[in-house]
Amino acid sequence: MTDLLLKIFIKNSDDTDNPKVRQKYGMLSGIVGIVCNVILFVTKFFAGIITGAVSVSADAFNNLSDAGSSIITFIGFKMAGKPADTEHPFGHGRIEYVAGLAVAAAIIVMGVELFQQSVERILHPEETVFSIVSVLILAGSILMKLWMCLFNRKLGKKLDSAAMLATSTDSLSDCVSTTVVLLSLLLFRFTGINIDGFAGAVVAVFVFLAGIDAAKDTLQPLLGQPADESFVNRLEQLVTEDEHIIGVHDLIVHDYGPGRRFASLHAEIPYNMDMLEAHDVIDIAEKRVKSVLGCDISIHMDPVVTDDEQINELRELTERVIKEIEPSLNMHDFRVVKGPMLTNLIFDVLVPYNFCLSDEQLKKKINAAIREEKENCFAVINIDKSMVR
Repeated sequence: MTDLLLKIFIKNSDDTDNPKVRQKYGMLSGIVGIVCNVILFVTKFFAGIITGAVSVSADAFNNLSDAGSSIITFIGFKMAGKPADTEHPFGHGRIEYVAGLAVAAAIIVMGVELFQQSVERILHPEETVFSIVSVLILAGSILMKLWMCLFNRKLGKKLDSAAMLATSTDSLSDCVSTTVVLLSLLLFRFTGINIDGFAGAVVAVFVFLAGIDAAKDTLQPLLGQPADESFVNRLEQLVTEDEHIIGVHDLIVHDYGPGRRFASLHAEIPYNMDMLEAHDVIDIAEKRVKSVLGCDISIHMDPVVTDDEQINELRELTERVIKEIEPSLNMHDFRVVKGPMLTNLIFDVLVPYNFCLSDEQLKKKINAAIREEKENCFAVINIDKSMVR
């Protein structure tokens, strides 16, 4: 069914980095959500009137809020597809994240309101009426919500869209909450035990937790999360395809919305390489990344001495010392300044944010280890924090 809808409504559906294609995906998801949730609201509200069950009515209004969320998703993707302009030179892609956050906020608010209604029903219980029509409506609702969950999850994974994945999570929580409501009606029918208010409270908790999870997923890219490891590895592989580029470091990736990433890094090349040739190597590497990953990148050129035996020996010593302290640490920008009494080894160390040692402790440990082997050498260390996972 999902593939059929994509085939009918979205041409070039595999070109998910294209903002216009992403816009069509978002609009399709929004329209499907609006139509399905309005149908579910009307049928469940009718079932709630028949049974007098607060849990059924609460589930109905949960679907109404989902319809509102789908409208937000629809508008969000519509706006996110707008091209760059004077005030927004990197485009409007982050509106997609804002839309996802708005969906999450709506889910959380609805969860709180449903819980308040359910507590009221627990304190002041009312008689409910069993209806086979209501059972059929709830069972059909579970099946429809399960399909919507799978539909939005497939689209969300295809686009790497936090907003769609948030909608998928909400649909899954709806399946669970509606199942609880259905079981409470069946329990009342066969045992006479009325747990309507408690079932409504359980629904509210599921809705609230789903909203919290969705909020986390949409807040991370807005706050500035590290780039995916697979993306980083592929980018570095593309840059270092040219044999003249010895290594890369100081990679920073800026995310301005799905399909709108901008990166910068330092590329190490031999110091004695012709300047014009080096410029061509860097320029071609930038174009290679752009053509394969669709990511604009700015590469800074770092000259590295490769033919001095003494410098190479000191570099290897320093790298070995650092790796012995922690294999995940990396060094770059190594250079040597010789004085009459001391030789300064100047370099940067890339350190994770959650590293067990403080910056000063790490510097002292590296320096002590180097001076144990080379007494006349002193390490001048700059600590870089890792910007990727």
